[in-house]
Amino acid sequence: MIDSNKEGRILSNDTITITGLPATTPRLITTGEGLTISSFRLASTQRRYDKDTEKWIDGETNWFTVTCFRQLATNVGRSVNKGERVIVTGTVRIREWDNGEKIGTTVEVEADAVGHDLTWGTSIHKRNTDAPPIEETEVATA
Repeated sequence: MIDSNKEGRILSNDTITITGLPATTPRLITTGEGLTISSFRLASTQRRYDKDTEKWIDGETNWFTVTCFRQLATNVGRSVNKGERVIVTGTVRIREWDNGEKIGTTVEVEADAVGHDLTWGTSIHKRNTDAPPIEETEVATA
């Protein structure tokens, strides 16, 4: 859903899944109220295979600011590094802005989940030690 408000900014509350490369090291902060926040810039470039040249061709690069909160923010700060391919799912917000000198559009994603893209490598998952134990009924049986 996209809606324009009276200031001309575009607001969107759609869910999106993006694959790409963090272009910045995730920045991890804790507010004075104790809220943990992590953010990084994500570059997502679509590629296609050109049969005529038998080569992969890069398309346009889309840029996103990814923001994570609470435990996800902590885990992203500990796990994600600049240049590692990731998958991000979350709520996208598209905003137009005008600072008097420049006009632009910012695309932000408030992440619900972030993980390494296993198409490009392997990863080892380590459960948080402070996470509550899984109930026996939640464990899959073979």
